[in-house]
Amino acid sequence: MKYYNNSLFCIRCTVGIEGKVHEYSMENFEVSLCRDCQDWLRDMEHMPTPEALKLFFELKKRRVPAQLEKFDGYKTIDIAVPDAKINIEVDGMHHNSNPKQAIADLKRTYYSFKKGYFTLRIPNALVKNNLEDTADMITEFLSEGKEQKEKKHSPKW
Repeated sequence: MKYYNNSLFCIRCTVGIEGKVHEYSMENFEVSLCRDCQDWLRDMEHMPTPEALKLFFELKKRRVPAQLEKFDGYKTIDIAVPDAKINIEVDGMHHNSNPKQAIADLKRTYYSFKKGYFTLRIPNALVKNNLEDTADMITEFLSEGKEQKEKKHSPKW
């Protein structure tokens, strides 16, 4: 819950919201959103999981240019960072315990890789239990990738 001077704010657009709007949002989305941002979320073709939503907003706090539920022409990515060519999939237990799901995930990762995208697979448990550390590590990962890309493309005098 985000308070400033005893006021509640939307985690997406930072507009002040009333207590009842906040309570409704927490019950239905597990994050504090104003009515407009609740509508934005409801209007998505694919509703993100609570874990993907929490990680998305935690990355946005760190100024990561992430996109939620991005369609890449083949599949919908939980969180995408197109500039870095990174896809982030937030996975539940069934991604590890169900062999059909695991092979489907591997194929999705392969097709993304062929397009030049790297897929990070983040377990739900990591988001639930270590959200800030997870977002920090992803942000560091993206920063390191950007530095390596800049070194690779800089002139060698």
